[in-house]
Amino acid sequence: MKITVLDASAANPGDLSWEPFERFGEVVCYDVTKKDQLIERAIDSEILLTNKTVFEKDDFDKLPKLKYIGVLATGFNVVDLEAASAHGVCVTNVPEYATFATAQMAVSLLLELTNRVGMHTESVFNGDWVRSPQFCYTLEALTELAGKTVAVVGLGKIGRRVCLILDALGMNVIGVPHKPCDSINIDGKDFTCLPIEKALPMADVITFHCPLTKDTENLLSSSMIGKLKSNVLIINTARGPIVNSKDIAEALMNKKIGGYGADVITKEPMSVDDPLLTLKGNPNVVLTPHIAWAPKETRKRLIDAAAENLEKFLDGNPINRVNP
Repeated sequence: MKITVLDASAANPGDLSWEPFERFGEVVCYDVTKKDQLIERAIDSEILLTNKTVFEKDDFDKLPKLKYIGVLATGFNVVDLEAASAHGVCVTNVPEYATFATAQMAVSLLLELTNRVGMHTESVFNGDWVRSPQFCYTLEALTELAGKTVAVVGLGKIGRRVCLILDALGMNVIGVPHKPCDSINIDGKDFTCLPIEKALPMADVITFHCPLTKDTENLLSSSMIGKLKSNVLIINTARGPIVNSKDIAEALMNKKIGGYGADVITKEPMSVDDPLLTLKGNPNVVLTPHIAWAPKETRKRLIDAAAENLEKFLDGNPINRVNP
């Protein structure tokens, strides 16, 4: 059996092994697969592994041997599930492997906006502390989070973990669930829940942890931004299109919000004309290149879970299947 990994360098840039898959057959890895390379590279494979390589309806007609697509991620919108089912192809994903790492990144982005660690580190190495007449100095205003209100939008595994972390920092945590409810219990602690139209305007911090759907695309755009506090800090480690990049860039330039930290963007890799790139040098913007899932421990967990998915499929008892 031939197993082809189409964009291997994302999950494994060379510091891990694909050995968990080698017991099932021959493993062939490509660092990146462009759209016009897909059919040529996948034509002889029964098993394909992808992270962001897209499978459209017409692709399945050209891959008669294909039986299984393992998505090396939680999100599976890169695969036309209806077409996969029509061709008898099983599609699986890996849920929840990056819960702790993504929660950690969300809080890291927030702390960078409030504590300015990177800015002050650069300043110290530029000699500013050596030249300082006082024993300490600040380049931008710092913010204490204790007592501030945070709206956590999306209360899945990641959102719930973020609730606990921010509660430990002394914040007033309000959950914004997909289905309306008055409260949610997380590890024995109750948190108040409110609908999004009530929670966001009262928040000092907003952090997004919801999936990208038709309902959540452009969830934060100019109409909602106009209802927020002018010093609100917004964090997005969910999916880029949840936040309208153009509107958030304009809000930052016009100081309608206090700051924006994101690990995701509307189009990845980032487009050269992305509105957020016009904010280079703005201390109230922190952007990272979709690396919340990238700790070695997290990626190893991903590969091991994906191998288990394949094993269960081959045994006739698929798990984490995402298409009917």
